[in-house]
Amino acid sequence: MKRVTLVRSIELLVATATLAASCGPSRDGATAAANNPTGAAKAPTVEVVRVVSQRLNITVRLPGELWPYEVVAMYPKVTGFVDWIGVDRGSRVRTGQLIARLVAPEMISQRAEAQAKVQSAEAQRVEAEAKLAADESTYQRLMGAAATPGVVSGNDLEVAQKTAEADRSRVKALEGSENAAKQALRSVQEIEEYLRITAPFDGVVTERNVHPGALVGPAGAPGVAAPMVRIQTIARLRLAIPVPETYVAGISEGDKVAFTVPPFPGETFAGTVARIAHAVDVKTRTMPVELDVANALGRLAPGTFSEVLWPVRRPTPTLFVQASAVTKTTERTFVIRVKGAKAEWV
Repeated sequence: MKRVTLVRSIELLVATATLAASCGPSRDGATAAANNPTGAAKAPTVEVVRVVSQRLNITVRLPGELWPYEVVAMYPKVTGFVDWIGVDRGSRVRTGQLIARLVAPEMISQRAEAQAKVQSAEAQRVEAEAKLAADESTYQRLMGAAATPGVVSGNDLEVAQKTAEADRSRVKALEGSENAAKQALRSVQEIEEYLRITAPFDGVVTERNVHPGALVGPAGAPGVAAPMVRIQTIARLRLAIPVPETYVAGISEGDKVAFTVPPFPGETFAGTVARIAHAVDVKTRTMPVELDVANALGRLAPGTFSEVLWPVRRPTPTLFVQASAVTKTTERTFVIRVKGAKAEWV
């Protein structure tokens, strides 16, 4: 079958012609003149082909690249020294698994100070509660005695009442101080939890940059360049494809698309269209599309280039002509249409 290509004309005929013109007189020219004494120019002969209207359903090959479904660079939230690290490049990890443990000497002193403040606040509260209990007892006893006229002076009763009220206020204030001290201790303990580096998801360690004794810190901190480790999800991958704008029609989420990779020549893999950008990059005139690719066995590696067998479909019929009927110049792409015994560009 002859190769055909898409055109935008709705006409049914296009023409192609190659004309050879003589640049000077020749014997053949003289013979032609003798056979054509009237001098009339012979009309050139052109070959025409019909435009075919049919539904577009072809496959084109597009470049793609496999990406990890999830990837994270692990930095500690606080500065510390690596005390222990239990993974290396290629290690498989599970969600919540301990990857590394840090030590921060200043955190030890901060925790001790916070614990001391909690103990001090608790002791002061207990002492104040004991005094409140004693003063309350004295006040209640005086009130009972005051029932007998002349036994207790009114001033003594009032002093006992004021003392008990002051004790209650002091106990309440000390309870607040104790709660604040406990909250400060919890904050220190929470920060200490940051010294434990755990895996955020199931994956594989693809990069390790530290060893025990190394000083590490948050991303962007002075002297911190590379992450401690980098983890990627490889059980499921993303296949990123920059699809030319002319090929995006007819593709939908959930469609199956085949692709190949250089490490496995002759073998075809498949992915599912999961994310469509729905916007064309004005610089490249392509639309990013991502496929989800199952990779439970780990045969495919993130970063691998692929050749995608991209299906091109359109919901309405498309016009086709032979490739030889299409002319391309630096300015435009066109065909020559025959209309009323005349040729015109389309």
